[in-house]
Amino acid sequence: MVVIRLARHGRHKYPTYRIVAADKKRAVTSKFLAILGTYNPHTKQIDLKKEEIQKYLDNGAQASDRVLRILIKEGIKLPKWAKTHARFKKTKKVEEKSD
Repeated sequence: MVVIRLARHGRHKYPTYRIVAADKKRAVTSKFLAILGTYNPHTKQIDLKKEEIQKYLDNGAQASDRVLRILIKEGIKLPKWAKTHARFKKTKKVEEKSD
């Protein structure tokens, strides 16, 4: 299975990330199929190859949660099955008050 995920890149104590398409069974730092973009968390700069990302998503590639959030921010059309996880879960006290 192909996944779209972040691969760390950059100098010591200043990470930047590549958005890559890779085989799910491979390690995060190993070989990948294609570089689909870059993300700099310090400057919030995002460069994407939107056509290639769309091609991988249409063919069934699954994106990681962080990559999904980046793609939503950039306005890329996602498949219906692609969902992000809730970042903050409600505590039991909040759930009891709402009932």
